[in-house]
Amino acid sequence: MADARRGDCVQIHRVVLEAGKRAPQVPVETMRVPLEMKAKGFLQEEQAMIGQQVTITTFAGRQLQGELIAVNPGYQVDYGSPQPEMLTIAGELRAIVRGEYHA
Repeated sequence: MADARRGDCVQIHRVVLEAGKRAPQVPVETMRVPLEMKAKGFLQEEQAMIGQQVTITTFAGRQLQGELIAVNPGYQVDYGSPQPEMLTIAGELRAIVRGEYHA
């Protein structure tokens, strides 16, 4: 049974550059890991299973190939935990604008 069918919204993954083949000016830590791409779009094959190489048409109309990793992918945004230093900035800025801030 197929995980996805033609026209389904899917997400693919592809390694664009292998570790060690990145631009020479990138930091050493960056050089040690591959440059990876994830993209969402519409499946072009009649059917496909997670893990197969597929072609998609992105929302912008580009054709891309990669490994099928998700069907009907959601959006998972995480900005991490709040930093204590950032929690007071809005109040301090208001005080500066009002001329009430004293460092």
